[in-house]
Amino acid sequence: MGKTRRRAGEGRFTFADYENWPSDEHWELLDGEAFAMTPGPGTAHQEVFNGLFYQLLTFFKEGPCRVFTDPYEFRLARPGQKESEITDVVKPDLAVVCDPSKYDDRGGIGAPDFVIEIISPSTASRDHVKKRRLYERHKVREFWLVDPDSRLVTVYRLSRSSFGKAAILDGEGLTLPVGAFPGLSIEFGKVFPPRPPVVREYPAVYRT
Repeated sequence: MGKTRRRAGEGRFTFADYENWPSDEHWELLDGEAFAMTPGPGTAHQEVFNGLFYQLLTFFKEGPCRVFTDPYEFRLARPGQKESEITDVVKPDLAVVCDPSKYDDRGGIGAPDFVIEIISPSTASRDHVKKRRLYERHKVREFWLVDPDSRLVTVYRLSRSSFGKAAILDGEGLTLPVGAFPGLSIEFGKVFPPRPPVVREYPAVYRT
């Protein structure tokens, strides 16, 4: 996921630029810098996504909150920005929005209440640094990073106007409450697939 779009000269990309790019290309804008989205998730990513999505959808199925998934996009305007001037456009893996005024027929038009990003080696640095800063700036109430390889879950919760210190948790067998939504907990035993059995090789001297 290292592909980026470069702009000639000074300046940042805006939503006005983004709207004119080919529809078969998938990009995010982070502070006006364009990043290409991964063409397709791997098996581990998809299994983790399915486990998270099912639990969120089950919890929110009868309430006002809605669950949105990549490639649904959020246009995140900063104070004073017109839509054409927006420099932050993201497609989180999973997002929960409870205010109907924050989405329209084209996508999200404000910060979600809760965001989960499923990271990979190619996106980890960007998710941990650039996206954390972006979600903090736009006042996302809670932000999780889930790593399918290490099975670590990093949790950020908004305190006043900024994220507090990250909680980094071992997801193996973890049941984790969502602070933004009392009564909702994610069971990671239903998220991470069983680990493959360990096959041990013994020296020939021990074999019969």
